[in-house]
Amino acid sequence: MSNARHHAEWLSLVEASGPFICLPVLLKAFPNGLDAHDSEHLKLLRLAYEEWLDNQNGARPEAAIHRAWVNFVLQQTLELPDEVLLTGQRIPTGLCAVIAQQGETLRPDWVVVEPSPMGKGKGNEGKHRLLVQIVPANQNLEKPLADKRWKASPATRMMELLHACNLRLGLVTNGEHWMLVNAPRGETAGYISWYSSLWLEEHITLRAFRSLLSAYRFFSVDDSQILEQLLADSLTDQQEVTDQLGYQVRKAVEVLVQALDRIDQDRNRTLLTGISETKLYEAALTIMMRLVFLFSAEERGLLLLGDPIYDQNYAVSTIREQLQQRADKEGEEVLERRYDAWCRLLATFRAVHVGVKHDALKLPAYGGSLFDPDRFPFLEGRKEGTKWQDNLSVPPIPVNNRIVLHLLEALQILQIRIGGTIEPRRLSFRALGIEQIGNVYEGLLDHTAVRATSPVLGLVGTKYQEPEIGLEVLEKFVNGEEGERTISPDLLKFLKTATGKSESALRKALQQELTIYEEQRLSTACNNDLDLFNRVRQFAGLIRLDTLGYPVVIPRGSVYVTQGSDRRETGTHYTPRDLTEEIVRYTLEPLVYEGVAEGKPQQEWKLKSAAELLKLKICDMAMGSGAFLVETCRYLSERLVEAWENEEKANPGKVVVAPEGTLSKSVPQECVIPKEADERLTVARRLIADRCLYGVDKNPLAVEMAKLSLWLITLQKDRPFTFVDHALKCGDSLIGVSLEQLRFWNLDTGEVTVHRINEDTRKNQYKNMLN
Repeated sequence: MSNARHHAEWLSLVEASGPFICLPVLLKAFPNGLDAHDSEHLKLLRLAYEEWLDNQNGARPEAAIHRAWVNFVLQQTLELPDEVLLTGQRIPTGLCAVIAQQGETLRPDWVVVEPSPMGKGKGNEGKHRLLVQIVPANQNLEKPLADKRWKASPATRMMELLHACNLRLGLVTNGEHWMLVNAPRGETAGYISWYSSLWLEEHITLRAFRSLLSAYRFFSVDDSQILEQLLADSLTDQQEVTDQLGYQVRKAVEVLVQALDRIDQDRNRTLLTGISETKLYEAALTIMMRLVFLFSAEERGLLLLGDPIYDQNYAVSTIREQLQQRADKEGEEVLERRYDAWCRLLATFRAVHVGVKHDALKLPAYGGSLFDPDRFPFLEGRKEGTKWQDNLSVPPIPVNNRIVLHLLEALQILQIRIGGTIEPRRLSFRALGIEQIGNVYEGLLDHTAVRATSPVLGLVGTKYQEPEIGLEVLEKFVNGEEGERTISPDLLKFLKTATGKSESALRKALQQELTIYEEQRLSTACNNDLDLFNRVRQFAGLIRLDTLGYPVVIPRGSVYVTQGSDRRETGTHYTPRDLTEEIVRYTLEPLVYEGVAEGKPQQEWKLKSAAELLKLKICDMAMGSGAFLVETCRYLSERLVEAWENEEKANPGKVVVAPEGTLSKSVPQECVIPKEADERLTVARRLIADRCLYGVDKNPLAVEMAKLSLWLITLQKDRPFTFVDHALKCGDSLIGVSLEQLRFWNLDTGEVTVHRINEDTRKNQYKNMLN
C-alpha cells in the first residue's frame, strides 16, 4: 500500500467536521506512515476498556473508574507523564472561561504543559498545549448538557474555553468518544473524532490517535512538525478540498445537461420543446441540490437510512456503491445500457415530496419546491403543465446508469491530487458544514446553459479557466491545406490567453497524434459526423475530456454549460461561518439583551422574554445561500431556549409552554416545551426560522440554496419543508419593481393595456408616495 493510501485509509475512518490535517501535510510529516503498532499496549488497552465498559453499562457506574479509564489513555496510550499532565489543584486558576450571561465558569480537568526546559528556551516553560475535559459516559459530545443552565454541547464548551484561554487544542471525551477540538481564534473550528471501540477493531485509528496526540508529537519533534503547526499548514488545503467539490459538482452538471440534450436530440428535439436553456440548467442544478440535501439528511439520521427497504430501494447513500460494484465487475460501459438508477432517484424525490404510507415503509410528506415533481416535468419524460398524479404510466427519460454513477461520485468521492497522482477520498456530508455547501453553490451561479449556433470545443485549461471556444474562431488562425498547416503564433497567443496554459504546452498539444481508440471517441463526440470530425481533428489535443472520457465537442444546435455573468456582477459571494458568527452576535446582542445598549457589563445584561424574542424580524436583503440567516437561526434559538428556562426557574413546579414561554392553562392545543435539551433546541430553531427570519435575493437559484440551508439546520423527521416558503423570496430588494412597472407607474401591467399618464400626474404620484 502506498503511503498516500495508508493515510487516506485512516482519514476515512475518523470523523472530521471542519479543518483537519490534509493529506499533503500528513505525507510530509509522516513520510513512512504512522507510528508503529504496539501489540502489547493494545492488549492492556483492551482489558482496561472492557473493565470500564462493564462498569459504565452496569447498574451502578462509578465515576472513579470512568476517570481512571480516561487517565489510562492519557498516561499510557499517549504517554503523557505527570510532569506534563496537570490535574486538580496543579491547574492554574486563571485557566478558565467565564460565561457571564449564564453564570457558568468552564475549567479543564487536565492540562498538558511544556516540561521543564531541557534544550528548549525559557519562554516555553509552563506553556499550555492541550486542555482535556471529561463528561459522563452517557453524555453525547454534540448534544446539549441537560443539567446545566447553559445548554451548549461539550464540543461547543471546549471551543469557548480554548478561545478564552487563547489556546488552539482541546480534547473532550465521554470515555467512548474522543473529540479533538481545533479552535484557533478568528478561524473556523474543527472537530475530529475517534472511538474507543473502533481502536480495537481498526488498529490504524489507534495508531493515528497516538501519532498525533502523543507526548512525542508535542515535545520531541521540530516546531514545524508539532500538531498545531500541522493543522495551521493544512488550512490552505481545506479550501482547496471545498473548491474541488465545487469543481466536481459543476462537471457533473455539465454531464447531466449534455445527457438531457442527447436524449432530446434522439427524440427529434421534442423532449425539451418550450424549455429554455436557462431552465434546463436550473433543472440540472436542482438535481444536484436534491442529492446534496439527501446525502446530508441521510447521514444526519433525518431520513430512514438503516431501514433495509429504504437502503435497498430509495437511499442515495447506497446507490453509488451498488453501481460501482457492477462497474467493477462488468466494466463501466455496461452501465450505459441500463436505466433503473435514474428511475430510483425520481422515486426517491417523489417519496420525499409526497411521502410514503405503507405497512413496511413510512415516510412523511416533506413537500416544498425543491422536490416538487411538477417543477421540471420533463425530467420525468412529461410535458410542461402536466401533473404527476395524472401521468403515472409515462416512462421516465432514459438517463443511463453511468451518468447517475458520475453524478453521485462527484458528490461522494473527492479526487485529490497528491504529487503526480490522483487519490480518491470519500466525503462525509455529516461533517460538511451547512456554510460549506454554500461554497459549492458559489461556483455554480456564475454559469449557465446556452445553445450552440455553430460547433463549439471545450478546451483544456486550468481548473478555473476551461473555456468553450467556437470551432470557427479557431479555424480563422489556421492557413494552408490539409497536412500542410502550420501552428500560427497568433493561435498560440490566443490560446494562452483563453486557457492559461503555456505556449510550449499548447504547441505540444496541437502536435499530438491520436490513437485509434481516441479517434473513435472523438467521432462519437462529433455524432459520427465525418465532416465535423475532420474539422475538429486538428485541434483534438486541445480538447478536454468530460467525466465519461469523451472529448467535449458541442455540435451545432446542442446545449452546453459555460461561464455566464461574473460572480461580482450577480452579487453572489460565499460567507464563511467564522465571519457570520461575529457579525450576528454583535449585531443581535443589543436586541436580545437589556443593558447592552446602555453599556452595562455582561454580568448585568438581562435576557428578554421569549415573547419579545419571537417578535424580532431579521431580514437579509441579499441573502445568497443564507449564511447569515443560518447563523441568526443558531444564535436566536439558543437565546429562546434560555428564555424558556428562565421562565421555568421563575415558576418552579409549573408547566411552561411554547412558543412564548407562558404558563400552561391545561388546554389540549398547548405545545409543551420538550424536556430533552436537543429536541428543545430543534423546536426553537424551527420557531425562529418560521417567525423571525426573512430573506430576498434576485437569483432564484440562490433562494433555493437558502431554503436548503435553513431546511438542514431546522429539519425534523415529521415536519414539512414549506415553512420557509413565505419568508424567502426571489426579487430585487433595491428596486423592487420591474422596468415596465416603472415606465407605466403601475404594478399591474399584465391583464389590461396600461395607458400612459401625463408628466404632472406622475410627479404628483411620486410626491404622494414620498409623503
